[in-house]
Amino acid sequence: MRAASLSRRIGTMEAEAKYTYVGIAVIVLVAALIAAVVWLNRAGGRQDFKYYTIYFERQPLDGLQIGGDVDMRGIKIGRVEDYDLLAEKVNRVRVTIRTDRRAPVRTNTVAIVVRNFVTGIARITLITPEPPGPPLAEVRDGQPYPLIAEGESSFDAIAGKVGRIGDIAAETLESINLMLTAENRAAVTSSLANVKELTAGLNQRMRDLDKTLVTFNGAATEVGRAGTKFAQVAETTGSQIAPAIKQADQTLRDVSTAAFALEKQTSALASTFADVASSTDEQLTVAVTELRSTIEAMTRLLDQLRDPRAALLGPGKTQRGPGE
Repeated sequence: MRAASLSRRIGTMEAEAKYTYVGIAVIVLVAALIAAVVWLNRAGGRQDFKYYTIYFERQPLDGLQIGGDVDMRGIKIGRVEDYDLLAEKVNRVRVTIRTDRRAPVRTNTVAIVVRNFVTGIARITLITPEPPGPPLAEVRDGQPYPLIAEGESSFDAIAGKVGRIGDIAAETLESINLMLTAENRAAVTSSLANVKELTAGLNQRMRDLDKTLVTFNGAATEVGRAGTKFAQVAETTGSQIAPAIKQADQTLRDVSTAAFALEKQTSALASTFADVASSTDEQLTVAVTELRSTIEAMTRLLDQLRDPRAALLGPGKTQRGPGE
């Protein structure tokens, strides 16, 4: 009896020891889980992130969800934390995002919505133009977080351009419809007929012009041949004229030499003639003087011969004597 009772007590103690071990293990696991949660909260707490608010009015938010990506220059830096439809402005949506503390969010950073055309999932892209401003840290009155301005999405710009293209296409179609009235069609048909006639006339003129060009080419060829012949004749004539020109040049030199000698002889002859003329003039003056004296003597002799009595007996009383 005592042995059986002792065996039961030992079995009971072993079972209680197993439960104790299990309880201790559970307590240790719970403590480790609590420690892990605390560590994770400290490692990934709010102090490791920055929160910002974005108000979207112009861009559609189709495909944007809580937990959606927030990127900058293609790198994921955060996610969408929450969104809220404002009651005071129906078309305005407030979106709260969370970014890494190292993300360079500046005062001139803007947010746009980029949408994947295949999946339709949207994400928020932050764009900072150059030059970047100071870090965004100011919290405005009534706002829980710093405010990032809304940018202009390229999708909206493309949509606007597509809309303008559609408007232009509609105006073009309306203009085409107005142009295709019965009167305009008749005018266009008449214009096409005139163009056809003009084209036929131009074709005929082009054929005439081709003939003229052929004739002109023939004339140009003849002119070229004549020019070649003229060049040959000029070359031959030049070879023949060269000796004659050389002979004429020598003749001109001889004539120049003879003229120079003739000029010298003429000068000497003129000087001699001047001397002879001067001597002859003096002799002629003396001869004239003697001739005059002779004439006067002959005159007196003739006067005496007229009256022989006066010549023999002397002049009468009525006659004058010599010198009277």
